[in-house]
Amino acid sequence: MKAILTLFLGMCVTTATYAQQNIPSAKAGVTYGKKTTAKKAVKMTDLPGKLTSDSVFVGKVEGTVVEVCKKKGCFMKLARANGEPVMVKFTDYAFFMPQDIVGKTVVVEGTAKVKETSVERLQHFAQDAGKSKEEIAAITKPKTDIEIVADGVLVVK
Repeated sequence: MKAILTLFLGMCVTTATYAQQNIPSAKAGVTYGKKTTAKKAVKMTDLPGKLTSDSVFVGKVEGTVVEVCKKKGCFMKLARANGEPVMVKFTDYAFFMPQDIVGKTVVVEGTAKVKETSVERLQHFAQDAGKSKEEIAAITKPKTDIEIVADGVLVVK
């Protein structure tokens, strides 16, 4: 029984390590998830104007990555002029981002909408992003903001 448990744990560690290593480096032209192009992408600065609290924007958005999930690349954040980054998640966690994508200009294709995120979820994201216990504890209110669920991400530069 001990041997089976040890083998299982070894396989889990190997699989997790292998999966993380198979994420291609963020170089111009690399696509994650659904293949997409930069054609007809709106700038991040124009996105809020395309949304109201009741609407949804389906299309492409270009922006600069300012943060990525440190655990496995399961989310990233794009810069916005007001200093508050926009959360980008990936449809059904079908793909992940490499750690070296921070600072890159990308085009995300998917759905953007205004959404309220619970305190619990915000704290979870902060933990995944490697924030300190004090920073996580300081999150005490839900946040209403733009969120993008991307089907594909293209590194532009």
